[in-house]
Amino acid sequence: MLATMLALATGAMMVAGLLIGSLGWMPWTAWRDVFFDPSSALATVVWEVRLPRTLCAWLAGALLGLSGAIAQGLFRNPLADPYLLGSAAGANLAVALLLIAVGATPGLDSLGLNLGLTGAAFCGAVLAVLLTLTLARGTRQPLRLLLAGVVVSMVLGALASLAMARHPQLLQAMQVFMLGTTAFAGWTAAGVLAIAAVGVVLPAWACARALDVLSLGIDSARSLGLPLGLAQAVLIGALALGTAAAVAQVGLVAFIGLVAPHLVRLAVRPLHRSLLLLSALMGGALLLAADILARAAMAPQELPVGVLTALLGGVYLLWMMSRRQA
Repeated sequence: MLATMLALATGAMMVAGLLIGSLGWMPWTAWRDVFFDPSSALATVVWEVRLPRTLCAWLAGALLGLSGAIAQGLFRNPLADPYLLGSAAGANLAVALLLIAVGATPGLDSLGLNLGLTGAAFCGAVLAVLLTLTLARGTRQPLRLLLAGVVVSMVLGALASLAMARHPQLLQAMQVFMLGTTAFAGWTAAGVLAIAAVGVVLPAWACARALDVLSLGIDSARSLGLPLGLAQAVLIGALALGTAAAVAQVGLVAFIGLVAPHLVRLAVRPLHRSLLLLSALMGGALLLAADILARAAMAPQELPVGVLTALLGGVYLLWMMSRRQA
């Protein structure tokens, strides 16, 4: 039932994403030009700007929601998300270094650049997560793990800021990228995100049983004879790929990976095989809704979607804290 509701909500928001632009709602009468006059300016805007942007918002949100569910299951901590382990900071640093090396800016919708950004972000995310695990001496101490992730994120974020300060021609573009935006997303970015989604869903689905067993504790999981070392390596790779692809294409979008699994658990208590897919659907719906709201709230101006998700996610966490205290 939850999956059906999320699918219906996503379909409705997809239509809304095509209708809403910089000037607000597009009247229904304009659809005649969109469908029957493909050479018109409005048709070009809908099919070449709004549709790929809407798809990118959903795919990036789905990757972040799925990565958040993987992180929380892998490290057995409901506060874990893709960003707290340093993967986003590592991906951001790698993207900044690549853009400096090639002299490009975010938003160029070319296949080579999008693949290069995703590959660089993946390498940076993997290295950051491995550094976090090394500093935390594994996953046995969740508090130490989260503290190590915060330290790694701060250091890598400082290095990214230093790199941008040394190359001021990229400073403005990277600032927009760090705030999180889907405004530059095109069909190439949507294709890269779709490929990354397949590369994350398949290994995560295959290792879902290992996540169920890990929830019992490391010792209990080892006693059952599952290949935990291999499963953890595969899941860390999937976590890094999902985070890297989302960060490379839409920038740093906060709280989606943390909030999406929480909302799913509020509604149902599934095993990880269902939780992973439901978290992906929830994350896609959340980021798509935020993207539509960012377009419509101050039209013709546009809010950075990362700022909006940070505000809404912070309000949600404060509400959760007040409920638990009560």
